[in-house]
Amino acid sequence: MTWKVYLSGEIHTDWRDRIVTGALGLDVNFTGPVTDHAASDDCGVEILGAEPDKFWHDHKGAKINAIRTRKGIADADIVVVRFGDQYKQWNAAFDAGYAAALGKSLIILHGPDHQHALKEVDAAALAVAQTPEQVVRILRYVLEGQL
Repeated sequence: MTWKVYLSGEIHTDWRDRIVTGALGLDVNFTGPVTDHAASDDCGVEILGAEPDKFWHDHKGAKINAIRTRKGIADADIVVVRFGDQYKQWNAAFDAGYAAALGKSLIILHGPDHQHALKEVDAAALAVAQTPEQVVRILRYVLEGQL
């Protein structure tokens, strides 16, 4: 059985690549959001037409991106949500809550600086990791029973 893992969260570092590379050989299929920041921000107006108001510009894009996000999280066996250090990822927090509401196995990934701010999100997770390599070790253990 191939496990489906949805990788949600910040798009400014290589954490996804480190997990995918580290998980080579595991029976895992990774999915995630569009990680091209400009495409993600502008997909709504690029496809459906310009908006003079930034609110509606963002609204169109968020709704189109939500089609992919909802499907990816709904289909996932495991959802990994990464909170980076550079930006506040409100969308990542929303994804974590959505995954938790669907009863998905949730792994949260963040550094120690976010422990207090994310305490409720962490409480909903089955694991809280600080590095992508820890996530890989969790996946290896869960899928193959190997430490």
